[in-house]
Amino acid sequence: MKIGLYFGTFNPIHVGHLIIANHFAEYSGLDQIWMVVTPHNPLKNKKTLLDDHQRLQLVYLATEDYPKIKPSDIEFKLSQPNYTVNTLAHLQDKYSEHVFSLIMGEDNLKSLHKWKNHEVILKNHPIYVYPRISSDLENSIYKNNPNIHIIDAPIVEISSTFIRENIKKMKNVRPLLPEKVWEYIDHNNLYKK
Repeated sequence: MKIGLYFGTFNPIHVGHLIIANHFAEYSGLDQIWMVVTPHNPLKNKKTLLDDHQRLQLVYLATEDYPKIKPSDIEFKLSQPNYTVNTLAHLQDKYSEHVFSLIMGEDNLKSLHKWKNHEVILKNHPIYVYPRISSDLENSIYKNNPNIHIIDAPIVEISSTFIRENIKKMKNVRPLLPEKVWEYIDHNNLYKK
């Protein structure tokens, strides 16, 4: 099976994440999308994150009606901080029958050269890229790489940071979240402090 790995802290998961994941599940030739909840992105401050298992629960709630999209806690079991190259090696070892690809935004592609062992990732795993408004892929050093696949996906400009900040300000962000995610956040008073 061809599995697309969509990594994120998902703090919280929102409709933009689902739109992108569903687009890749339906239009990229991938069989499944695994939403990999990252406990600790080396480039982010862990103190700003909701508890790992609460974020995983939100991803479960958001994806339960999408059979091609699966939550994954694989990085919870690996040493932290999490490096994508290590996660990919672990997954390939554990699920050798699958082909794993990365799904990332264009902004992450631009910083790929800063990732640990990025050459190994690029050599061994297809990378599916969705565009951002500030598109500059024409000048990308990866433009002609056969393992990079630019997908004509919808451009969704919703950020988890915006959602968290506005929950704290008591603004109505409900339309930006899957209904069950909103209910869980509201019921548990998350992001209000």
